[in-house]
Amino acid sequence: MKMMDVANELVAGCRENRELANLDKLYAKDAVSVEAMDMGNGREITGVEGIKAKHAWFDSMYEILDGEVSDPFPHGDDRFAVIFEMNAKSKETGEMEVMKEVAIYHVADGKIVREEFFYAGG
Repeated sequence: MKMMDVANELVAGCRENRELANLDKLYAKDAVSVEAMDMGNGREITGVEGIKAKHAWFDSMYEILDGEVSDPFPHGDDRFAVIFEMNAKSKETGEMEVMKEVAIYHVADGKIVREEFFYAGG
């Protein structure tokens, strides 16, 4: 896949709740995911299985009430960014949280090889 095909499918998958299916489809097996801060599991995870576990952890902690996913912002032929905005409720405390982050995706050989998240909070 070309970088923009990957970018457009990632965005479509996020908007249509197909994030988990897209992990196997769009990510290299040894992809790296880097969070802006350590939320108890370290900042960096390597491998699709680790990224799946990170998604499972997030889903166990938050209920997403609504959100928006921007169109991709291309940067050359190997990177793109996406802005995520969501209203979430902590499953533990019931507190509402506004989340906003920018994700930078690096693509090589038609697969995402690295994602980096920049958190703006609410």
